[in-house]
Amino acid sequence: MAKEFLHDWQKKSLEHEKSYKQFLAKADKKKVLKILPEIHEEAVNAVNCLNCAACCKNYSPRFKPPDIKRISKYLHMKEGVFIEKYLKIDEEGDFVVISKPCPFLGADNYCSIYDMRPSDCARFPYTDEDVLIKRTKLTLKNVTFCPIVYFVLEKLIVAGGGKGG
Repeated sequence: MAKEFLHDWQKKSLEHEKSYKQFLAKADKKKVLKILPEIHEEAVNAVNCLNCAACCKNYSPRFKPPDIKRISKYLHMKEGVFIEKYLKIDEEGDFVVISKPCPFLGADNYCSIYDMRPSDCARFPYTDEDVLIKRTKLTLKNVTFCPIVYFVLEKLIVAGGGKGG
């Protein structure tokens, strides 16, 4: 069933963009947060991230100071050397990877620093937390490349997570 549900998800996510915007604008936060854990769990069980890795191939997480400290220590590098080798500052003033795909992504879609990965990576795709409805712009971007976000939004809309729905 999940396989059929996810068939042509990218095309459908573009077609449903307006309904996602409307849903996120009107969503009953309490209702959504109550049903979100179950839908998130269903989504992560339906989608194998190792088959996709679009997030790691096309985007960069923010590397916050604790991430830089932890990862550089793990890689036995000085923080400054780690920053110089792998990171740049983006237009929002955040440290992000210099190159795409992420330099820590292997050909097999496994992350070479998975246990030490940045907190943004560990939290992605934010489908088990209030970021999903609080940061509408981010969610609308993520749904275009992440089948888990698509799955969760579609299920939330069907479950009626809107106001009075």
